[in-house]
Amino acid sequence: MTVVTLSAPYGAGGSQVGPELARRLEVPFVDRAIPIGCAERLAVPLREALARDENVGATLTGMARWLGHVGVAFGAPPSGIAAEASGEDQRRATEEVIREHAAGTGAVILGRAAAIVLASTGALHVRLTGPRDERVEQGMALEGVDRDTAERHLEETDRARDAYVRHFYGAEAEDPRLYHLVVDSTALALDACVELIALAARARA
Repeated sequence: MTVVTLSAPYGAGGSQVGPELARRLEVPFVDRAIPIGCAERLAVPLREALARDENVGATLTGMARWLGHVGVAFGAPPSGIAAEASGEDQRRATEEVIREHAAGTGAVILGRAAAIVLASTGALHVRLTGPRDERVEQGMALEGVDRDTAERHLEETDRARDAYVRHFYGAEAEDPRLYHLVVDSTALALDACVELIALAARARA
């Protein structure tokens, strides 16, 4: 059984490396399957589970900005921001789906702090990263967008993902101690990253 968790900020190529790595290792790629599984556990429509999955980090950063500008002394933030209970439900459901896949026939799992959720297992934990400017450049190429758009996407997605890990697990997503392998995927071709991780995963298994 081979289980690999992938953590990747914007422009690091996680959405490209993950599926190809899963194909090489002949295991499922687990990304969109997570909100589907959460929808089943929470008994909510898939559309709602997808919205929660995509927005929970942004909601947390919105909460932090609101508290920073207004201050807790003036009361609770607006109800749309203070939806922590539903966030906890989503987190628990997400963890259940991740553990279920990891206990099966193997998987490549992208994001959702899977390296922390599966820290005590035999999974290989990988962080794809790179300097900010290089990630912007790679994001432009991968998404086919201009620099301003890529920079905006980087700021929004990195902030949301970091907030998710920090809020629910008290950790920093870029902390190298969470991973067995940290790869600058802007310095190496993404195909080379796949080969490197596949080799490490087989050795780990």
